Order: sequence, then structure tokens, then C-alpha cells
Amino acid sequence: MDIYQIIGFVGMVFIVWAYYILQMGKYSHESLYYQLLNLTGAILLLISLCVHFNLGSFIIEVFWIIITLYGMYKNKKEKQQKN
Repeated sequence: MDIYQIIGFVGMVFIVWAYYILQMGKYSHESLYYQLLNLTGAILLLISLCVHFNLGSFIIEVFWIIITLYGMYKNKKEKQQKN
């Protein structure tokens, strides 16, 4: 197993862990922890895919990052409006 496969594996663990804590009700989809796990996992998978390329996986990770960043922006904006 090379370093890029390990990076991709860690990214997958982050995304699966984020989904698990969401489903268990430990964090909400608005939680910064949940969002950072998703973002970090997707970035790590994207790094891995730059070496072991797969178009479908690459595209889904790009969208995963964009959607997560949008969610983080939206949550930050909503919190600012409440204050």
C-alpha cells in the first residue's frame, strides 16, 4: 500500500465517521465538527485520486467539497444573523 492509498483510506474513514455520528444523533448536519470531517475526508480522497485516478470518484469528491463548503458558509451566515 503506497502513501496515497493510505491518504485515501484515512479520507474514507473521516467521511464514514462523519456519517456515523450524524446517524447516531451525536452531531447535527450544522455541526462544524461534522462539516470539517466531511471536508477533510473529501480533500484526502481527492489527493489520493490525483495519483490513482478514477473520473467518477474524482467528480463526486469535487462536488462533496463544494457542497460542504456551501453548507459551512450558510451555517456561518445564519449564526451571524442570529447575533
